[in-house]
Amino acid sequence: MTIAEVSRKYDISPDTLRYYEKIGLLPPVPRNKSGVRDYDAASCQWIEMMKCMRAAGVQIEARSEYVALYRQGDATLGARRELLLEQRELLMARMADMQRSLDRLNEKIALYERPNSAACPPEREGAGPAE
Repeated sequence: MTIAEVSRKYDISPDTLRYYEKIGLLPPVPRNKSGVRDYDAASCQWIEMMKCMRAAGVQIEARSEYVALYRQGDATLGARRELLLEQRELLMARMADMQRSLDRLNEKIALYERPNSAACPPEREGAGPAE
């Protein structure tokens, strides 16, 4: 697939794809006889993995380390697993924080949805949030 096709398929800009390859977040993409990038299934799997890791909030340094470990071969299987386990723990902690925030917002919204609720006095300039 061409870079334009991959860009459309994965909703990622060609510039980002080139950047990811340049900094080593993607292994070198195969090229055709003219030197044009020709993304194969393996390249697309890497793009999917990098998008997944990015969406999970995995820092670029950890993503780069993961790719570097992969390039070193099977001797790094354990290290790659550990990196992914660590990132999963960080993601789960962020998700728990987000859930607590969502729960708090839902509680606050529920206060405002009660008709004529004394628990929800009008907020004043400089006053803290209604409890």
